[in-house]
Amino acid sequence: MTGGLVRGVVSRFLQWAARYAPGATTVRVTLHRWRGVTIGERAFIGTDVLIETGYPWLVVIGNDVSLGIRSVIIGHLNGPLPDGPTVRIEDDAFVGPGALVLPNVTIGRGAVVTAGSVVTKSVPPMTLVQGNPAKPIGRCTVPFSGGIDMKTFYASLRPLDSARD
Repeated sequence: MTGGLVRGVVSRFLQWAARYAPGATTVRVTLHRWRGVTIGERAFIGTDVLIETGYPWLVVIGNDVSLGIRSVIIGHLNGPLPDGPTVRIEDDAFVGPGALVLPNVTIGRGAVVTAGSVVTKSVPPMTLVQGNPAKPIGRCTVPFSGGIDMKTFYASLRPLDSARD
């Protein structure tokens, strides 16, 4: 067996373990870091989250980021392998349950991706996106992290003025 094959098998095993292990802020985060995903402090990774299976170093996750249950982050589809990260999820971002994030995307600081959305383009900071493909529907005046409750977060949302935004 070659080093690349062994590394791939180990990475896939760690991915599998991270999907179902307890510890959304501890064990899962550590297992993904061991795979090569760059993850900041105080990250939350929900159950059954799939982060780029083949090339985990293509994904960078910031501080205080939450990835909801069964979200999927894909860093590479086909063609030549990129030189550096293709998916960046910046500090205080929230990716909802069942969301899909495709390559060549940055989710800006404090942005929120709603459940089941498909992110095909970068999301500006402090923006709420929804749908397939995900489109901006609101501005966040506070990030949905750091222990803020849903009622406070919803009260802080501002609709986009389609003529300006």
